[in-house]
Amino acid sequence: MKPEQLDRSKESFSASKHRLQPSKVVDRFDLLLEDLFLIRNPRFKFIKDHSEEVQAFTEEYRAGKPLEEVGEWFFFPWNGTLAHYLPHEEHQEIRTARNRNIITKEEQEKLYGLTVAYAGLSVGSHGALTFALMGGARRIKIADPDEVSASNLNRIRFDFLALGRKKTDLVLEYIYQLNPYAEIDVYDSGVAEETMDAFLKGVDVLVEETDNLEIKIRLRLAARERGIPVVMATDNGDNIIVEVERFDVDKTKQLFNGVIGDVNVEMFKSFTPSDLPKLATKIAGPELVTERMMSSLLQVGREIYSWPQLGDAATLSGVAIAYILKRLALGQAVNEEKCEISLDALLDPEHHAPHVKSARERARADFFAAIGL
Repeated sequence: MKPEQLDRSKESFSASKHRLQPSKVVDRFDLLLEDLFLIRNPRFKFIKDHSEEVQAFTEEYRAGKPLEEVGEWFFFPWNGTLAHYLPHEEHQEIRTARNRNIITKEEQEKLYGLTVAYAGLSVGSHGALTFALMGGARRIKIADPDEVSASNLNRIRFDFLALGRKKTDLVLEYIYQLNPYAEIDVYDSGVAEETMDAFLKGVDVLVEETDNLEIKIRLRLAARERGIPVVMATDNGDNIIVEVERFDVDKTKQLFNGVIGDVNVEMFKSFTPSDLPKLATKIAGPELVTERMMSSLLQVGREIYSWPQLGDAATLSGVAIAYILKRLALGQAVNEEKCEISLDALLDPEHHAPHVKSARERARADFFAAIGL
């Protein structure tokens, strides 16, 4: 499912509108042209009256045509909306103008040229949406087999009207409406062994945010074989744990930067169910897991249904993922060690107090004992 770009060399605008019967038309091309004028003429930032200059710019731009006949029109079949956009290059120019010069024009082109695969669209959706907001990755691949449940809505950026809808559809619709020139490949059954090659073909970076440990391992083995770096952010209370695996630099690296040894799929299948909590904790970073997260994990299947995740941590994960993708696109170095981004450490004045630290370490020792770590 993708938007339909009207081809006015084959069909007039009025004929297209009659054929599509849109339920809503969004056309503020006048505002787009005013913004484009100001972006290209920054001196008018401090000149309040520039209406004559904007009018002259608009007249020159439309070159005698009605405004509805310039620019590009897209029809979004999922909501029946027909919307008026600037042509591709100008659309990208206007929507990334406020990035400059934190991101230069040349750097922006590199971000846009990156191809990213997102596996898992709970935390992964935040990475995809945030990087798209920054003008990154025209071409993406998204994979998730799940529909939105009510319990997802504490951490994904959608509302109750999204209940029962595919996560892939929601991410696709948001990004296409933000940038209808995007190219999105969808794997709405998730990634499986038989689709992994297609999912990773042509990809520059893999963002891995799945819940299935076997798929985590299979994806990394496939990424390592192809020399694709892997980015992962893990919720940790109000904080997150971030990890980058530079298989593009070293194809001999162990998975998860070696925290579970030189594991493969066959070894994983030999693990007993009681081994899995220990394995998952090793992957996440046992020395970094917060006290409340540790106590919660021991109650999964007893007092709580699943491990807890918070909206602030999921949002923070998206920020970290987008930042790492930017650095990778620009060829900048990225810390490959497991890294904690801790709001507690930064903002809780008692976090580093000796008695609090001692209590945290006692809780960690009890948690390790309970899971056999």
